[in-house]
Amino acid sequence: MPLLKRKPFPLAELPDDLDPNELVYQVRYTGEIFRDYVEYLNRINLYRQRIWMCKVSGKTNLTYEEALLSEEHATEKTHMFPKELMAPALQIIQYSMLPLKDLADMIATKLNERLCVGAELYAKKDGGTYSCKISKVLEDGTGTIKYEVAWLDRNKEVTGTSIVNEEDLIQKKPQFSRNFVKLFIRESTYRNAPWVLHDKLAQSHGISKSVPQNLKGKVFFKDGLLVCKKRKEMGEEAQDEPGNFKKKKSDGSEIDQPAEESIKYPIDDLLVQPHPDDPIFTDRPSPSRDFNVPMECVGDLLMIWDFVSSFGRLLHLWPFSLEDFEKAICHKMGNLTLLFETHAALLRVLINDNGEHVLAVQKRWPKITLVTWTDCLWNFLELVKISELREHTATIKRGHYGVLDANAKLAIFRELINLALESNIVREKLDEIVEQRQALGASRREEALEEARKKREKKEQLKAEPDVNRVVDPKSAGNASANGNRIKQNRDIVKKRNGEILSNREDHELDKSENKKLDSASKQNGVGKAPINNGKDLSDKEAMKLPRDDGKDVRGKSSKERREYYEREMEKLFVRTDSLGKDRNHNRYWWFQRDGRVFVESSDSNQWGYYCSKEEINLLMGSLNCKGVRERELKQQLEKFQSRISVALEKRSKDLAQKIAMEDESVVRRSTRVRAPPSKNPANAFLEYVNKWKEE
Repeated sequence: MPLLKRKPFPLAELPDDLDPNELVYQVRYTGEIFRDYVEYLNRINLYRQRIWMCKVSGKTNLTYEEALLSEEHATEKTHMFPKELMAPALQIIQYSMLPLKDLADMIATKLNERLCVGAELYAKKDGGTYSCKISKVLEDGTGTIKYEVAWLDRNKEVTGTSIVNEEDLIQKKPQFSRNFVKLFIRESTYRNAPWVLHDKLAQSHGISKSVPQNLKGKVFFKDGLLVCKKRKEMGEEAQDEPGNFKKKKSDGSEIDQPAEESIKYPIDDLLVQPHPDDPIFTDRPSPSRDFNVPMECVGDLLMIWDFVSSFGRLLHLWPFSLEDFEKAICHKMGNLTLLFETHAALLRVLINDNGEHVLAVQKRWPKITLVTWTDCLWNFLELVKISELREHTATIKRGHYGVLDANAKLAIFRELINLALESNIVREKLDEIVEQRQALGASRREEALEEARKKREKKEQLKAEPDVNRVVDPKSAGNASANGNRIKQNRDIVKKRNGEILSNREDHELDKSENKKLDSASKQNGVGKAPINNGKDLSDKEAMKLPRDDGKDVRGKSSKERREYYEREMEKLFVRTDSLGKDRNHNRYWWFQRDGRVFVESSDSNQWGYYCSKEEINLLMGSLNCKGVRERELKQQLEKFQSRISVALEKRSKDLAQKIAMEDESVVRRSTRVRAPPSKNPANAFLEYVNKWKEE
């Protein structure tokens, strides 16, 4: 059984009162059965972590299934151990106190001293060396050993037999390697220090189970297994026991307290246990779930809106909010411009790409308008060989697209987007974006290397700069040597310059006056003071090669500003939206900058929610435990984008407050003859959508 943290991991017990017709979840490679899907998913995710260890070979960083396969292969290897040598090897292993490496080396050395039947090696014959395999060991009464060998060809087939002397055999590599013996030791024992054989194995080879003299009083048998006594039970000082330490009581006496096992964090989140030293975690807020579309449609809704918003320029589609798109999907009345423009934009991409699904549509409907777009849509659905979509063609053909449920509308959008992603137009755009991202990454790396080079050169220059121009006043040096005193720090040191000897003070005054002259000259010439090159800024020539940010040059900016500039430019080059991370229970978190909210997707993708205030985000961050791998990464991403998330949520809150205020104004009681038009109600903004990027 694979080990977790070098200890056996117990499998889940079978549920009680299982009905033969009951639907359950079973782990394929362990046979465990779960009624609850979440428990099953958590156990599967634990088994998929690379935290398991093969019990036989000792290999680490494996998944549970990989550890099982490793144990099977290692066990098959141990079965290849020669039977005639097994008893001597087991005799050495029983109750040995040696470390595994030393014990394996000792056994391998002794076993390699004697050749056994089945060993493949080389032997001398007719002046040459040929491959052979030992088939029998022959011993006479005088102690001379000879071997009957079977000669092998290139295909390992026997071509003949003969008897050779021991000195005629050539062994190019040891018959038993250390790793092979290690596998055999681990497979044959159930504990180490001392190593103890399994009872059945020891009995089958006649190995004694009696405890040797040097271990008597230190070990005992409990439930058929050998257990080591604690040192305090053997009368030794408890303070010498490894893993224990002394703690004083209030009366001055000492008590034993076991030392806690040190854990290297982060670890898998499900293995993290509460600790007294943990910070105070906040309660995780419950996400809002007030979606207009059914819960199973939220994922498709977000995907479709994110795609058309991100590639709006390519689709010639003016962006709209997620709320407007959600309301448009749920709207049952009328022919909405928002949905027409979105469908038309996707269909135009397919038509311009000359896709096989839209050639017939293009011939029949050369131009997609607000009147003909539903006809183009049902023609397209009839050409697509998807039964769940084709069943809606009759409804759309009768002009009742609005009565379709949200699931059907989103399914049609999903298919259009899948085909658009396969089109050459979108593919070429994605390739262009990838090339631009790679170019930005290369510029950023070159700048980092240039900064590092300049810093290194400046550091080496400061270290290796010789002080050759400084000499000591001979008179002062002579007086110092005569008196045997050290030269004082305030003694005048002279400096040779332009053939004259100047004192240190005079030289300082001269440098000061020259600097003033240079400053005045620069002012007269109208040239400002040149910036100091501290090894971080790029030269003007190098800065000219860098991309521009909205037409502004990046020359003269600090390294931090340039890094932020590169990050902004990389985010503009959108390829796909990645999640912020996962929490302890594998719930995935998403943030869309155009919406502002942080969405939460359950581990099975059946439940969605969102956080829409800074207070909820702060509570969420305060509830994450950085000892877990997933929650640590999630918290790092939230901290990275915290300022931008806060700005987006503030903007969203202001917009909502403004909409509420406008709604209150629109419902003020007024004359029945004068009614506020629907366009002035912010709740109906999706009805007044206008595509400002529409391609004429």
